[in-house]
Amino acid sequence: MSRAGISGAVCLVSGAGQGIGEAVARSFAGHGGLVALLDVNGTNIERIVGELRAQGVRALATPADVRDGAALEAIVDRVERELGPIAVLVHSAGLLRPGGIDEFAEIDWADTFAVNVTGVFLLSRAVARRMMPRRAGSIITVGSNAAKVPRMHMSAYAASKAAAVHFTKCLGLELAGLGIRCNVVSPGSTDTPMQRALWSGPDAMERIVAGTLESFRNGVPLGRIAVPDDIAEAVLFLASDAASHITMHDLYVDGGASLGA
Repeated sequence: MSRAGISGAVCLVSGAGQGIGEAVARSFAGHGGLVALLDVNGTNIERIVGELRAQGVRALATPADVRDGAALEAIVDRVERELGPIAVLVHSAGLLRPGGIDEFAEIDWADTFAVNVTGVFLLSRAVARRMMPRRAGSIITVGSNAAKVPRMHMSAYAASKAAAVHFTKCLGLELAGLGIRCNVVSPGSTDTPMQRALWSGPDAMERIVAGTLESFRNGVPLGRIAVPDDIAEAVLFLASDAASHITMHDLYVDGGASLGA
């Protein structure tokens, strides 16, 4: 499907080395966008950028940790210098460390919030400063349905995603008068390396789809978990001209798993 407003636009995607972030970057490139891939794993994004360039895409690999504000400022400067003004920012970098509250370490809590919340703030600030004088832009945060529906042994992840969602909505309110839209895409279970790291046993995916009473978890009414491209399509929609009157919105892409909660 055509996504008006994507072709020729510069998009910076964090967490672009795998999973949803990689799918988002490839989707933007496939619709004619210029893409900058940001990830702590420089090897992965260099490989992806090499593949995109071989297809004639203008792409840039920008390895960095989203917890490093100075590095992010330098990267945003580099992207705007080498590719052009950033029109779309997508936050996909994320950290999930599961565990019961009685055993959860302070460092795991701090790291989760540093990546999932502070990283969103730091990168948003760096990009918003450039977007504001241009009075245009779109910022999209990949959240999670765990931000609204409690999950067993995922308290840090769920709380951090809730914070990132509300930050993005507050950012959208501040920037709306300048024509900058800020939205959230909240996936449910999606077949990514992060998701698979939580699985145990050969029937793990089936148990997620069916739901489990022992973990107070609803199943997935549509009968399957998402693939990264499902999430990327929602991100592209919110970044495109088709969503020009949508801001501060949280779009759930979870196959109905949250039951519209």
